[in-house]
Amino acid sequence: MAADGVILAIDQGTTGSTVVIMNRALEVVGRATTEFPQIYPQPGWVEHGPEAIWGSVEQSLRTALDGAGISGRDVRAIGITNQRETTVVWERATSRPVHNAIVWQCRRTTDVCRALKDAGHEERVRELTGLVLDPYFSGTKVAWILDRVEGARARAERGELAFGTVDSYLLWRLTGGDVHATEVSNASRTLLYDIHENAWSEELLALLRVPRAVLPDVRSSSEVFGHTRGLGFLPDGIPVAGIAGDQQAALFGQACFAAGQAKATYGTGAFVLMNTGETPVASTRGLLTTIAWRLGDGPTIYALEGAVFIAGAAVQWLRDELRVIDKASDIEALARTVPDAGGVTVVPAFAGLGAPYWDPEARGAILGLTRGSGRGHIARATLDGIAHQVADVVEAMAADAGRDLAGLRVDGGAAANDLLMQTQADLLGSEVRRPTLLESTACGAAFLAGLAVGYFAGLDDIASRWREDARFAPRLSELERDVARQRWKNAVRRLRTS
Repeated sequence: MAADGVILAIDQGTTGSTVVIMNRALEVVGRATTEFPQIYPQPGWVEHGPEAIWGSVEQSLRTALDGAGISGRDVRAIGITNQRETTVVWERATSRPVHNAIVWQCRRTTDVCRALKDAGHEERVRELTGLVLDPYFSGTKVAWILDRVEGARARAERGELAFGTVDSYLLWRLTGGDVHATEVSNASRTLLYDIHENAWSEELLALLRVPRAVLPDVRSSSEVFGHTRGLGFLPDGIPVAGIAGDQQAALFGQACFAAGQAKATYGTGAFVLMNTGETPVASTRGLLTTIAWRLGDGPTIYALEGAVFIAGAAVQWLRDELRVIDKASDIEALARTVPDAGGVTVVPAFAGLGAPYWDPEARGAILGLTRGSGRGHIARATLDGIAHQVADVVEAMAADAGRDLAGLRVDGGAAANDLLMQTQADLLGSEVRRPTLLESTACGAAFLAGLAVGYFAGLDDIASRWREDARFAPRLSELERDVARQRWKNAVRRLRTS
């Protein structure tokens, strides 16, 4: 192993936990993923076993280190990135969870959120947090656990229980219960954190009935939180030095350090974040205002965020339901059999429309079919539909932020599709840049941890290490782009219910 060691990044996701080991040249020298069960107690409810999450992290750590032939003594620091909003409550004395983790997808507190909206609280909540009142976020999940587990609320008020998003729980386990903390990007997703004051809000704690005694300390995204202790498979004393929620970590991993820079992550859905600098931008166009990161004692950096519900899942639909392709990677070749979509528009609103429309009752549609429409046209229109949805979010961001997009950096599985990326550039009228390393989320966690221990010298050092795999410049004229965008918006307008 090189004398300067490696950084170990834990990417704890919704279905599994991945550990990526990187060296200073950003080469992946070790990698392992371990899945864990999903729990569905009833329709709309989703849970995870916290011990299963921890077990998957431990297994991935062991497998990645063993596979790379790396000793724990070579690890300079550990970074964590995590599924956001998923909520864990555990006993401080034993580290034992009092209930399964309630996952970000879970809708069990819908009625609570509706009641708070009906009582007129949403505007104030948005003002303080940048978020909307929705069961997606953590605050109502915490209260649900404290209300439903016998004796939990009283124990929480006595300081016997700890709440955390998954980053806090992993930090607690890695440090042998020494550290109960989170960082600003995860805190900003709880509905309990004032993103302007950078502090837990007493007003919101009272509104959502969450005792202050259960809360973690809030720190910056890049600092030494604590050190490993009592793990066995890793030596004591390795600093845990960087944490960020998954989408913010991807923004950092894409080296989007300047205001106006943005990234899009193409997975099952698509998440778009734009760095807005040191000023939180209140959205009037259906986006969320969130904290991107804070480095040590530096300023807090904010972002606008928009979520597209269906991206890669639209390709899976072509494969599994329509059976027009055998595997997801076949879509590009099929779409290239035609010069364009031939007037066909696919709006993949299978789970409603996300940002900037927020119309959960909208449903998907194929429009513009003629007798000459074929498999290739539908495949091409599906890729177009993914790119149009991202363009909708980016347009809203640029309008909210009052600045043009300074290029879009892309990652996630579907970012490997050259035709989709070219279409994205055409519809944005802006360059799309794809890095050599598509694991931007893990990269961001590694960068944050490496900065805190001096493994990387600073943001300029990190930016110089970011490597471009491909760059897609727009080819459509402004008129052609306007026509395509208007056709799409007309299609969306026909499907909307609100």
